[in-house]
Amino acid sequence: MIRVGAMHLDVQELRNFYYRNALGRAVQKTVRAEMASIWPEAKGQTVVGYGFAVPFLRPYLSDARRVIGLMPGPQGVIRWPQGMPNVSVLCEETFWPLETGRVDKLLLVHGLETSERPADLLEECWRVLGPGGSALFVVPNRAGLWSRSDRTPFGYGRPYSQTQLETQLKAHSFLPERHATTLYQPPSTRRFWRKTAGMWERLGGKLSVVAAGGVLMVEASKRVQAPSGPGLKASVRKPLEALSPRPKPVTGPA
Repeated sequence: MIRVGAMHLDVQELRNFYYRNALGRAVQKTVRAEMASIWPEAKGQTVVGYGFAVPFLRPYLSDARRVIGLMPGPQGVIRWPQGMPNVSVLCEETFWPLETGRVDKLLLVHGLETSERPADLLEECWRVLGPGGSALFVVPNRAGLWSRSDRTPFGYGRPYSQTQLETQLKAHSFLPERHATTLYQPPSTRRFWRKTAGMWERLGGKLSVVAAGGVLMVEASKRVQAPSGPGLKASVRKPLEALSPRPKPVTGPA
């Protein structure tokens, strides 16, 4: 894995891991399954992913009103999804081109733990999330094996415990609603572990005291009061054209 800046991974390395690596494909399958139990659908909603969340946004492409993949500048950006109109946007870590309160579902993967300004990042998350919206934070689990291996992206940045993550979210006006742990299979490419991955995931919940999952997921909602501290101004910041009203068709000769 290649680091860019202090803690960020290079977007090409992330792409290679998730789309050209057996471990990455296993992560996609396992985390998506857990997400489906939390967010079974997003019909007519605006779904935004930040960090390198695009591998987990695909199930919502067909029914969501809009899907947007925000990727931080230090990481870099790739075109996504293949064979469809691009929805990936390069942005500053704490200055997103989205209007205030317009996001229904916000997913962070490889975003919070690698940020050099996590407090400002959480304030930006709070700003864009709409009333009744849901934010899902996916981070490396401090107690899991995956955070101790630099063979995967979960071995970089700051791993969290559930208490640490929920405390940080509460400090920035989020209300944790539920949590989950997944990715119980070892971060190994050896054939035995790949063939038995499904078994480890099924047993994971029962063995969590002994074999903690590699990924911690916390779903949180937005509290009604504004976040404490100076924060970031709740203003429109050159919102993406995708979020603007569609212009009326022009009639006349072609």
